[in-house]
Amino acid sequence: MASPRVTLFLSIPFMIIGFLLSRSPSMMTSVSPSKPWADGPMKLITTPQFQTKKTDIFTSGATHMALLHNSILRGYNSIYHQAPLLLDQDKADFIGYALAWYRFVKSHHDDEEASLFTKVEELLQDKTVFEETHHEHESFLAGLAEFEKYLSGLQSPTDFSADELLQIMSTFQEPFEKHFHSEISTIAKFSEHPNAPKEGTPENTAAAATFKAWGKSTVTKAGMTDVVPFFLLNLDRTVEDGMWAHWPPMPAPIKWGLINIAGAFHSGWWKFASCDANGQPQELWAYRSAAIKAQKEEQARA
Repeated sequence: MASPRVTLFLSIPFMIIGFLLSRSPSMMTSVSPSKPWADGPMKLITTPQFQTKKTDIFTSGATHMALLHNSILRGYNSIYHQAPLLLDQDKADFIGYALAWYRFVKSHHDDEEASLFTKVEELLQDKTVFEETHHEHESFLAGLAEFEKYLSGLQSPTDFSADELLQIMSTFQEPFEKHFHSEISTIAKFSEHPNAPKEGTPENTAAAATFKAWGKSTVTKAGMTDVVPFFLLNLDRTVEDGMWAHWPPMPAPIKWGLINIAGAFHSGWWKFASCDANGQPQELWAYRSAAIKAQKEEQARA
């Protein structure tokens, strides 16, 4: 018979797993949205593949970029709608959620500039294809930096001001939305470039592998316990007739772990996400918490 010390030692991993699972997004209650949701004010993107039914590497690459962009846009919209409704008890988690959005955007931008754009320029043998995109990036970076500076500089979560955050967001909302849409059109049109690789060629196969590898790494290297859950919990799997219900492609147990095990480390943040652990749109938490508070106040007066 094992000694009590050995039994305790062997039980520790199960205790840790149990603790993490108790904090996982799959344990959170989800309610279908009935109020303004994360599909505005920034408009979401229709994927080129759904729109055109094309399957060339640039249409596919632009489509996967659009899905990633839509997660970021839903993140912005969920911050925009919920900031004015926050209860003091939720402010610390909301600030963590909003800063995860910032890290997602900043890492995505940096990775594009450092890696993807260069590889596409080399593939097309054309250094001019992203000129306008570079200018678009510059148009919102200052406002994005102010967003992070404000949230990171708060002395206490209770110092958070929705008016101040929304004012900062208003300084970059228009160029941000314009860029996130136009970049998709830019990439999709590369299929018409005179140097675009032809279907069935080694160059085409290599280019497809480049897009796939970049798409896989750009989110995971940004942060496994913050950016990855943020991405997956703002990914609506019901859109475009369920065409992307199993995107991004990965074994179901791995996707479950990225949402529920990685997501357990900052569990309080994810109540603000636009979708639940199954990728279904959910009513934004701040609306639910405000309704619960109003109900309790009404009961107290009765």
